[in-house]
Amino acid sequence: MEFKEKRPLYLLEEIAAILRGENGCAWDKEQTSASLKPYLIEEAYEVYEAIEKGDSDNLKEELGDLLYQVYAHAQIKKEEGDFTIDDVAQGIVTKLVRRHPHVFGNETVKDAREVIERWEKIKKKEKADRESILDGVPSHLPALLKAYRVQQKAARLGFDWEKIDDAAGKLDEEVAEFREALKSPDRNEDAITGEFGDVLFSLVNISRFAGINPEEALNTTIDKFMTRFKFIEKEAARTGRKLEDMSLQEMDEIWERSKNEHTR
Repeated sequence: MEFKEKRPLYLLEEIAAILRGENGCAWDKEQTSASLKPYLIEEAYEVYEAIEKGDSDNLKEELGDLLYQVYAHAQIKKEEGDFTIDDVAQGIVTKLVRRHPHVFGNETVKDAREVIERWEKIKKKEKADRESILDGVPSHLPALLKAYRVQQKAARLGFDWEKIDDAAGKLDEEVAEFREALKSPDRNEDAITGEFGDVLFSLVNISRFAGINPEEALNTTIDKFMTRFKFIEKEAARTGRKLEDMSLQEMDEIWERSKNEHTR
């Protein structure tokens, strides 16, 4: 099949329509917005990973995959008579202009903090039907990131600790309550779970004060753990041992070697 010369974005729109057309792909024609949800999340995470790795070529490719998801969803909605990809583009253009009056209008701002404050005020006017500023936090965000965003939004309205030491003190309090719940004779699982959640929420508060994204921090630690554990597995295989036959002390010694091996 040959395509007329067009700007790639127009070509992508045409391809999205062809794939779902009469002579298109059987799989694509069966898809709905709901069935495509997992792919949208997956592609977004692959973009995220490419950014973390600093791989520009891979980032370009993954951004293309994510962009196609936008076109695929818009094509489905076009077929249903709801909106088109042009409506999507016009919507974000209008929103960006409206939310940047200091760029596209006559207003002035002192710094990025004031930009954020005005952004939230503008959003509040736009979303007058929302009962809370927190309603704008996506419900399906990963829990650590969701806690981070909830705290950010509450803090912008003044509901926040004054300094990181206050947040750290709250963490000490929550850890103590978690330990008490663990020691409780009745072993109330709901109470233990609740107290553990409070500990995590307090840790996120501290990360926010320290300028640390908790999701990224935990992922970094997970990657570090996996690297070191794989080192233990390789060392065990090299010596003809099975991990299940090794003592914790033996594995811990290899773990310490791994720490040295991967910090050189």
